Amino acid sequence: MKKDINKINDDRFGEVVNKLLEFRHQRNWEQYHTPKNLSMGISIEASELMQEFLWKTDEEVAQRIKEKPENVADEIADIASYVFLLSHDLGFDLFKEIERKIEKNAKKYPVEKCYGIATKYTELK
Repeated sequence: MKKDINKINDDRFGEVVNKLLEFRHQRNWEQYHTPKNLSMGISIEASELMQEFLWKTDEEVAQRIKEKPENVADEIADIASYVFLLSHDLGFDLFKEIERKIEKNAKKYPVEKCYGIATKYTELK
């Protein structure tokens, strides 16, 4: 299920986070959205995403996505929503942190050592 690298030009991040914040505020759920609970929610939703694929071959996974894309999309959206809220609540600039992590990983995984190899950086030669 490889995709070509397509650049994404989308400025909706702030808009989406604001919608999440408003949704949460209208329901008085801030009290439940502690870092602990949001992090647990991320893990639970990630498990629900994995459940969509459990015991299936790659071909069966592709068929599942084709037949019921909304199930998979819902779980991905839940995970992202919790990540966005947690980042916001902790005062992290999510995009800045992702860029920082990409730079950190680029040092751990230099192209000349890891191209086409799925090996942990501590095991690269």
